[in-house]
Amino acid sequence: MSDVGGIAAERLRSFVERIERLEEEKAALAADIREVFAEAKGSGFDTKIMRQVIKLRKMDRADVEEQETLLDLYCRALGMREPEKAAADD
Repeated sequence: MSDVGGIAAERLRSFVERIERLEEEKAALAADIREVFAEAKGSGFDTKIMRQVIKLRKMDRADVEEQETLLDLYCRALGMREPEKAAADD
C-alpha cells in the first residue's frame, strides 16, 4: 500500500469508492420514491399531506401530541380556530 504524505492511498480510495456507490444507490432510491409519490398523486392523493404523515409516523407519539397541542394553541392565539370552551360551559 502506498502512502502519500502519511495517507494510506488505497485505504482512502476504498472509502471514497464505497461512498460513491452508496450515493448512487441513494439517488436511485430517491428516484423510486419520487415515482411512488407521482403514482399516489395520479390516484388522487395529496402528496404534501402524505409527506407530513410519513414524517409523523417516524416521530414518538409524545412528540406528535406535543406538536399538535402547540399547533392548536398557536392557531387559537392567532384567531385561526375557535377558543376551546371551558368544561364548566358544557
